[in-house]
Amino acid sequence: MKGLDDFPEIIPVLKLETERVNFGGIWHSDTAYLDAPPMASMLVAREVPPAGGDTLFANMYMAYETLSDGMKRLLGGLVAVNSSAAADVSRTREDRLKDSARADAKREYNAAHPVVRVHPETGRRALYVNTAHTVRFEGMTEEESAPLLQYLYRHQVRPEFTCRFRWRPGSLALWDNRCAQHNAINDYQGQRRLLHRITLAGEKPEGP
Repeated sequence: MKGLDDFPEIIPVLKLETERVNFGGIWHSDTAYLDAPPMASMLVAREVPPAGGDTLFANMYMAYETLSDGMKRLLGGLVAVNSSAAADVSRTREDRLKDSARADAKREYNAAHPVVRVHPETGRRALYVNTAHTVRFEGMTEEESAPLLQYLYRHQVRPEFTCRFRWRPGSLALWDNRCAQHNAINDYQGQRRLLHRITLAGEKPEGP
């Protein structure tokens, strides 16, 4: 997407009073459908509704570490296929492409990444599938992949793995996309919300 005219690295994340669907309103790790997804993302709040518009975060280290040994062995050999055209998020992405796409933006992005991602700095393992972008396991059909993926989607956002961030004007949030997911809550209909985002370049995910 296009950035601000004077600061092209800053992307406005805006929901207008008339819009019903928000941007990022589903559990995800940012742009997991890219070959080298971002290392981290940073948001600063400029305009927030009087109530609502919080963001949930989930710890993917904890999600992986609380799995059984048998499940860890199974997942350790799997690769997930991620797509920007996944049904749950395509509508919000299409809305943004209409009004703020960069000239070189593709209509669809696809990438395959390890289901278990090893963090390049900490060496810890984290779950790296998400309900917004992951469509199937490599070498399997969507139907074959669905039961296990649905279990992982439920497991990785258990309440004990999550926290809730309440925005105020000027609030700044910085998170590591390699070991965290987030979900922007869409509970402020009829209100305007504007945040500015900077995305930090990352590397191709590596498995165990």
